[in-house]
Amino acid sequence: MFEGRPDRDDEIVLVGRSNVGKSTIMRELTGHSVPTGQKPGVTREPNHFDWSGQSFMFTDLPGFGFMSGVEGEHREAIQTDIVHYIENNAESILAAVLVVDGKSVIDIIDRHSDRGEIPHDVEMYHFLEELGVPTVVAVNKMDKVDDKDERLNDLCDRLGLFPPWQQWDEEVIAPITAKAGRIDSLRTALQGHIRDAKRDELLQFVTA
Repeated sequence: MFEGRPDRDDEIVLVGRSNVGKSTIMRELTGHSVPTGQKPGVTREPNHFDWSGQSFMFTDLPGFGFMSGVEGEHREAIQTDIVHYIENNAESILAAVLVVDGKSVIDIIDRHSDRGEIPHDVEMYHFLEELGVPTVVAVNKMDKVDDKDERLNDLCDRLGLFPPWQQWDEEVIAPITAKAGRIDSLRTALQGHIRDAKRDELLQFVTA
């Protein structure tokens, strides 16, 4: 079980598979470096970034799914801890950012579906939805995607959202390239959720 959560009333959490760029997004949002690496699974515990003047923080949760050099049993334990963290703090989560790799997400989802398994990304999206946590799907690494509209429409389809993706682009679907600092669509979506929560004083933290 994750321990040591800072005493903050509200947070925005980043969740997703290993190596999809959550820590890079965290760096773009906070302006501070957090541990990143080429190997999946660098983040094994939540990384919290908070401000002393506001009862608010960003939380980068560990990646789920395959991690090089990490045994299956430990991977499952991390995923269970992620689920418990979100459940236990759902009322404090202003928004969850589900980060996916725009280049590979459809293949990964379909591979698991073809095996008769529920894909982790889809399962996490619906889990957050059931908890009533406002969720933005940050589709990262879009600079590597040629058929952008087709790929994003396919993602909507896999998540149970009606295409075209553009009807969700200021609320649910945010195509980004975090490594190049292009996360404006994510910032816009988070601004909307902060306004919905009547916490306008926190807009400064999601404005470039």
